[in-house]
Amino acid sequence: MRNRDELSSLSKDELVDLILAMYAETEALRADNEALRIKLEKLQKPPTNSGNSSQPPSRDYKANLSKKNQKKRHGPPKGRQKYERSWTANPDHVLKVKAQVCGHCQTNLNTGEERLVRVNQVTELPEARAEVIEVHQYTAECPCCGREQIGMPPGGLEINRHFGARLEATVVYYRQEQHMSYVRTQAALSNLHGVEISQGGIDKIMQRAGRKAQRAVEPITQALQKSKVIYCDETGGRVQGDNWWQWVFASPKAVLHVIRANRSADVIQDMISDNQVDVWISDCYAAQMKAPSQQHQLCLAHQIRNLQAVIEKHPKDFWARHVQRLFRYAIHLHNHRDQLNSACYQNRVERIEHCLDRLLEQGLDPPGACRLQRRYHKHRQALFVFLYREDVDPTNNLSERYLRPAVIHRKVLGGFRSCWGARAYVALKSLIDTAALSDITPFEAIQNLLGTPALPLRV
Repeated sequence: MRNRDELSSLSKDELVDLILAMYAETEALRADNEALRIKLEKLQKPPTNSGNSSQPPSRDYKANLSKKNQKKRHGPPKGRQKYERSWTANPDHVLKVKAQVCGHCQTNLNTGEERLVRVNQVTELPEARAEVIEVHQYTAECPCCGREQIGMPPGGLEINRHFGARLEATVVYYRQEQHMSYVRTQAALSNLHGVEISQGGIDKIMQRAGRKAQRAVEPITQALQKSKVIYCDETGGRVQGDNWWQWVFASPKAVLHVIRANRSADVIQDMISDNQVDVWISDCYAAQMKAPSQQHQLCLAHQIRNLQAVIEKHPKDFWARHVQRLFRYAIHLHNHRDQLNSACYQNRVERIEHCLDRLLEQGLDPPGACRLQRRYHKHRQALFVFLYREDVDPTNNLSERYLRPAVIHRKVLGGFRSCWGARAYVALKSLIDTAALSDITPFEAIQNLLGTPALPLRV
């Protein structure tokens, strides 16, 4: 360290060089300090999981079970009602097992009296082997007018097709609902049904099904546009190596899946067109908040997780705990509103609103809590819409449930190799999910789309 006399003896240029060197050293130390501060914050920050963020539970770290938990009794809890398989009233086959001879003295028992002692039903699958139908098309000349007439095969047996509607529905079901690759679909058709089909044949079936599904989606879109309440969510996906987004729009009467290369509000506008819904339920994503609706309802499950992240990072700050507790109580009140009379229910709603207003006026220090407080100030009218409407849920879980199979499909198959494949998938998914609202199974919905099966034939 230099003293005052040494500094006084330096020239002006030497002093400037010394100051610049000290400034450079100070900046380097400041940068190191900032890096250490960030590293320390990361070490002190609680790990991200499905309880404090939007991370799916499948990505959570799962510790090994303790020896105490491993000794717990497996199976249903005590007191649970026993489930027994119901019997079929009209079995397809009845096998009567009678004793023929006495095992002791070898006496013939066919002439003796018989008594039924036990009945058991065994459910079995018949061999699912494909049948080949050969169509011979003939022509005949009309004896009256002389014109030649050609015989027309029934539906499902057209001359230009190679696979029946039920076989095509099975291929689509394997690919769409069971998330099977082309190779696994080939193996399943060969091993279970004795059908040898190329990957190109499977591809052609999926293309035809996708085109029909896209035409069938139009009524679903129209029904959704007329809905008063819509739940919406989106998730990422890979299409031809690019990042796309799959959207879902759900109502009690229709479910529409859309896949686009962007995540902007234009997707919502294109779906809604010139219509306007009463309530739009979603997370707090900016594009979702631009949806054309009279009211918005934020998903409180997302907000509870965001508040949990603040609680874990700042355990001594009670604001996030109070807001989280208030949101949970509001959801509880919504779920039990039919157990309260109108006056009592309205009184509790007013108390919830008043408590939230007081919490939003409090001064806060933690940055995360301040960010959430600003969010709730901005979207104050979108927090408790479900308390005033019975047809609105406090969470966006409905649309998230419809997206989960798409996430599984993406993880199993790794994405879509073509744009038509992605559009075919969402069109078929829209058709299947909407049919499920009318208690139609996925295979039935696919078979209804592809036409009448060729078998059984009435010759």
